[in-house]
Parts: sequence; structure tokens; C-alpha cells
Amino acid sequence: MGQRLHDVRWDVLGPSPFPAHMHMALDEVLLQEVMAGHRRPALRIWRWIERALVIGSHQSVANEVDPEAASRHGFAVTRRMSGGGTMLCEPNRTITYSLYLPESLVVGISFRKSYAELDAWAVQAFNELGVPASYREINDIISPRGKIAGAAQARRRGFVLHHTTIAHTMDVDLLAKVIRIGRPGVVERGVRSAAKEVSPLSWFTPLTCDEVADRMRAYFMDTFDSEASELSEQEISDAQRLVAVKYGTTAWINRLP
Repeated sequence: MGQRLHDVRWDVLGPSPFPAHMHMALDEVLLQEVMAGHRRPALRIWRWIERALVIGSHQSVANEVDPEAASRHGFAVTRRMSGGGTMLCEPNRTITYSLYLPESLVVGISFRKSYAELDAWAVQAFNELGVPASYREINDIISPRGKIAGAAQARRRGFVLHHTTIAHTMDVDLLAKVIRIGRPGVVERGVRSAAKEVSPLSWFTPLTCDEVADRMRAYFMDTFDSEASELSEQEISDAQRLVAVKYGTTAWINRLP
């Protein structure tokens, strides 16, 4: 990561176990907290406790999700505040992290290049584990065998939310069943997810999903000026309210972009 990212002190949160809608809400709450100056720039590592299909803010659920297959396999459908394609997330098989920071820390870097800049530490952490990871523009961490992780961003009034979802273990056949990649569109509106070969971390390391997440957290804290932090009761309460009025509502989940 660029030198400016080493010039600030970071809060490190998590792993935080929550339902899918709550993770979406926490991203908005924590971005607002950093914007308001109530928190330093922060890293949050998520822990998934339910299966979820996470669609981007500019996507259509009808085009992205096979509802019968998703229901049959126990997937919740949720919509994040950032763009990008649909991500399949599962407990003990998926790692997600978010970064919340002022845009000034990536000033002078193009929007495209900022993805690689903000994910560079994760690529390096994977390399330390013996995973042959590298970056592919605009927003993928890859191995020679395919995609390991995908990132998305949202920018609000000079601040950045950057989050990355990593496949530790994945049933690639399941991905094609529940996400309508490559199938004809149902509605005209919405950005479609792209078909990409998936390359889970478990192909390259014997470490469990939680062990990899712990190693990533330790690598970040060793690399950057940071300290462990926890979500406040107010942040959790604010996120629960956002689930009730926004992220958990059918109006938000099924809205047309």
C-alpha cells in the first residue's frame, strides 16, 4: 500500500459475526463514523454466520439470483451500498474485509488503481502464506488458476468504503446454480455479473478460513500503525436500525437501479 496509508493510525475491528443485512448496515454506519471524525480510518474483518448472495447497488435481483435455487440452498439475498457484481458468501468458507478511510489517503491515484492500492496488503499476506496471488485490474485478486477475491467501492463526500470478498472454499458448481451468470436477462436495467473462473484459497493452503482471517488481521497490524478496537453499542444499535428501515426491506433489496 502507498506511503500515505502508513501515515495514519488504523482501528482494526473483528472478526465480527453478524447476519448478512447487518454486515451491509455496519459498512454504512462505520463509513459515517469515519466521515464524522468519530473513528480513525478502520479495517473490519467480517465473519459470515449465514449463506448470502450479496448483490451490488447497481444490479437487479431478477437478473442476478435464481430465487428457487437460492431458497433451496438456504441463501439470504442482500444488497450492499457499493457497486460491482454478485458475491456468494458462506460461513467458514468466505472471508470479507472492509476499509473505511478518507479519500485523501489515495489522492493522486486513479479510481481504477485505487483498488490494487487498497488490496495490496492482502495480496502480500496471501504471498506470505505461500499463495501465488497477484492483482488483476480493476478489482480482482487472482492466482494463475483464477479469481480468489473481488472488491467493490463506494465513495461519499471525500471518503472511501472499500470491501473485498475472498473465496476460501467454494463449490464452483453451486455458484452457477444460484447466480444467473451467463443466463439471459429478465429485466433491461442493472449491471450484470461477469463469468470468471474461481480459484479458492483452499487450493493453495491447508489453513482453515478462520486461520487465514487471523493471519490477515495479524499481517495488517504488523504492517500498519494500528490498534485493536471493537464495535460500540451505539454503532451496533445504529446498524440494527438501518437493517429495519433499509437493508432488510424488500424495497431496498429488490429495487431497480
